[in-house]
Amino acid sequence: MRPFHSGLSPQTVPAPYTVTTDHSSYRLGDEVKVQIRAASSKAFIGFLLQAREAGGRSPVGSFTLTTGGTQLLPCSQRPNSAVSHTSDSVKTSIQMTWRSEDMKPIQFHASFVQNYRTFWVDVTSPAINFTDDNSGGSTHLPTTPTTTIYQPAPPVGSIINADCGVTKLCFSQPSNCNPAANAECYFMSAMMLSPTAAAIHYEMTGPSDGYVSFGFSDDQMMGNDDIYICGIASDGMVRLQHAFSRGKTTPQAIPLGNVSDLRASVLNGVISCSFTSINIVSTQRTTGFNKTYYILFAHGPNSNGRIQLHTGTFISSDKVDISTPWIVRKAGWPHIIKVHGALMLIAWMTLGSLGMMVARYLKGVTKRQKLCGKDVWFLVHVAVMSVTTAATIIAFILSFSYVRAWSGGAHPVLGCLVMILSFLQPIVALLRCGPQHPRRFLFNWFHALNGVFIKVLAVAAIFTGLKLIDSSLDQWLMKVMGGLVGWEVLFYILLEVHLKWKFTNADTLESKMIKVDVLLMALFFLGNITFLVTLLVGIGMS
Repeated sequence: MRPFHSGLSPQTVPAPYTVTTDHSSYRLGDEVKVQIRAASSKAFIGFLLQAREAGGRSPVGSFTLTTGGTQLLPCSQRPNSAVSHTSDSVKTSIQMTWRSEDMKPIQFHASFVQNYRTFWVDVTSPAINFTDDNSGGSTHLPTTPTTTIYQPAPPVGSIINADCGVTKLCFSQPSNCNPAANAECYFMSAMMLSPTAAAIHYEMTGPSDGYVSFGFSDDQMMGNDDIYICGIASDGMVRLQHAFSRGKTTPQAIPLGNVSDLRASVLNGVISCSFTSINIVSTQRTTGFNKTYYILFAHGPNSNGRIQLHTGTFISSDKVDISTPWIVRKAGWPHIIKVHGALMLIAWMTLGSLGMMVARYLKGVTKRQKLCGKDVWFLVHVAVMSVTTAATIIAFILSFSYVRAWSGGAHPVLGCLVMILSFLQPIVALLRCGPQHPRRFLFNWFHALNGVFIKVLAVAAIFTGLKLIDSSLDQWLMKVMGGLVGWEVLFYILLEVHLKWKFTNADTLESKMIKVDVLLMALFFLGNITFLVTLLVGIGMS
């Protein structure tokens, strides 16, 4: 299938061409229309097309031509078993007819030449399954391809959490969610159909723009895992893939194996697959159905049909026997990650707020009061913000020392920005010019705006972090965090209004103004501590 273009190798990036058929199955003697087409504006000048037994290398069946500019070729001494071009004219779409002569699942393989230096080899179509007329219409699916694309009988909406723990094993995020009722539910199930044949029916579903997957492991870390991936291919179809993970790298595709009853779809951003497998689970260290494994679930984006690093994952708390009905519990977050979250909450939703409010609104409360030659408000601001920065650095080190990888979507990006800007803030403050310097206002504006920017980024980072660990059905941690943010905004507005009022009513007694400031701050921190304690308890329970 490879053109002999001296010294040149085929392209390794996904081909801008497709091979499609008008049938997903065939009977003996059926004719199948096959179309090769440029999927974009990149036309081709040459091609070679064969039909092969799925997973095999020998051509099967025979072709007839329906368009000009094409010719039939004998391959492996089989007449009319391949089709190719007759000239180097520009082509965007060609259709042929293939006639079956065997009773095997087949795939069409094509090579495309864009120009002498640019060509693709072994671009495949979805598998076409053989239907036996005497078997009641049952479909025999390919047993060796690593991937299969499905079109009929989408399972979206048919995957539900009924009978979980009764007839099937279920694992979900949030816990005990129903994928038929909750579009945000990530769910997988396994149900033993035939103990003698070790046949298990699997389901998986969840919202994703790329793929959802589950795997079996001997531990709670990535590596030596048997994985099934349900993802969107480059042509928009949904594909099931069997793979093996050897660590924190892209899983290696392996033959799909003994899989049947395949159904898959994507609807409103929710990807779903269901299938029956009699494949033995293998993690290299343990193999079989009567063994116990940790279950891993992961989801993330893909690029031209290739899966990318997952943006979300959850793992079972214990090893389970997939042949036994059970409702699997998720593993709790490690203590080091909980400490990370607690430190960031305390730093930026309490201490950071105090430091910013003291600098902005409470200068008048400590007016003319000095300590070691410095204004008391300034010393309080420096002390509180120094502790805030130290807590941020510690939280940052804890999370990366544990994870040792870049995962979690937007959360680590926001966290890194908070870390960098928090580290920069005191350095710029130490290098500031004197109060009477004509350019002092530049530092004042930068210091204030950078502080506000850090605060906004920190709030966003905390929201994304809570979303990762909040496994409750109603996402109550997110709601409490929303209440805390709303509480802060309310008091920032009240304090700002009071500050403007003080400027316009300078003749009002200073003692009255101070009392109002103190009262507002006391009320703020009473509510702030209540929200904070609630969130810390929730993190501890996650």
